[in-house]
Amino acid sequence: MADLLSLSSFLFTITIYFLSSSQDLFSVHGESTNNFTQFSVTPINYDLYHSSRKLMDEIKDLVHRHPDKLSMETVKAGNKGYGAEIAVVTFCKGKKDTAERPKLRVLLSFGQHGRELITSELALKILSILSEEQFLPGMDKASLNTTLDQLVIKVIPMENSNGRKLVEAGDLCERRNGRGVDLNRNWSVDWGKKEKDYDPYEENPGIAPFSEPESQIMRKLAISFEPHIWVNVHSGMQALFMPYDHKNTTPGGLPLQRMKSLLEEVNQHHCQKRCVIGSGGGSVGYFAHGTATDFMYDVVRVPLAFTFEIYGDAMAASNDCFRMFNPTDRASYNTVLDDWSAAFFTIFKLGPHQLGEIQSKASVVKLDKLVSIDEYLDGYLMERRNRYGKKMEVLELGMQEIRTYYRLFLLSSVLLLCMFCSRISKTKTKGSRPIVSAIPL
Repeated sequence: MADLLSLSSFLFTITIYFLSSSQDLFSVHGESTNNFTQFSVTPINYDLYHSSRKLMDEIKDLVHRHPDKLSMETVKAGNKGYGAEIAVVTFCKGKKDTAERPKLRVLLSFGQHGRELITSELALKILSILSEEQFLPGMDKASLNTTLDQLVIKVIPMENSNGRKLVEAGDLCERRNGRGVDLNRNWSVDWGKKEKDYDPYEENPGIAPFSEPESQIMRKLAISFEPHIWVNVHSGMQALFMPYDHKNTTPGGLPLQRMKSLLEEVNQHHCQKRCVIGSGGGSVGYFAHGTATDFMYDVVRVPLAFTFEIYGDAMAASNDCFRMFNPTDRASYNTVLDDWSAAFFTIFKLGPHQLGEIQSKASVVKLDKLVSIDEYLDGYLMERRNRYGKKMEVLELGMQEIRTYYRLFLLSSVLLLCMFCSRISKTKTKGSRPIVSAIPL
């Protein structure tokens, strides 16, 4: 019996030791698994990608080397203690006589979401080709120059520089700006509506339309520049989107034919027919409210308004955001930049044909483009630039003061009109009194 008890005690001790060792083993294994998961998240490859500072420095140097073609300005805005600045690069050949010749106006935005680094790299590539420091394979230089003579192009290489800095600091999945607002949900068309699958982290629209300095800058630029073509460049998939993002419909009639024809050409020659074509709301799998492209089409009346998605890795883990939104090897990186820069030059070439005569199109845009007084004042009066990048003198008053003076003017005009009408009414009343005889009947 004693031997049996001793054996039981020995087995019990062995069991406790095994369980304890197994717990340590699992703990170590769990730690190594966590480490594996941590290291499996792909970091930014700075052998391929520029840091935000180096990329903007390279663009500044490029502009400095080609003052006959390129100019650059930095626009700043801020509110409630938060500030932002956006660099705008303007391409225009033969600047001296551009005011006398109508040109096709193109507005391109890159880097609206911080984690999509590849888009800003594409902006640098396009600017390098525009400056003729790089060339597209197989493109005739004379044909390219003929195309570019017809264009004024404004490029925003990095719309969301504050969000980009957060990504570079280690938050590789950050898409929002420096205070947590998604800039592609902060525009006024159908702003603030939330779908059932709404993600407050990913899609925070801000406290009001244009609450963010970045969106305010972009709105002013769009309204003053009056582009014929707008492209908002993103990554996450391969797609060529037209309006609308907030509903499952596209514009009808001639606008649809123009946009679809151009996108099909791009898809065939540069996307190998892999890109999804259609409205953003009908093709991406969810509705997006308050987007830039819907505003450009509905409010600014841009005839050709697009959102391009230039890359996506569907096999990447949900937390491996750098890999999901950006090519990680040199071959893929170069392929994306070559294919999509060529796609943009196809748009530059075919755009005038889709729009018809620029002169007649410009007059149509001016006639049917109606904006609110606030948008007029924001876009036209303050920080006014002409379409070709030249600064113009403006009245340096605060926006609040200008709005106040304008509304006081409207109020005083209405009051004067009421007083005038009242005076006329009284005059008519006096003139219509019956004549009473002074002789008693």
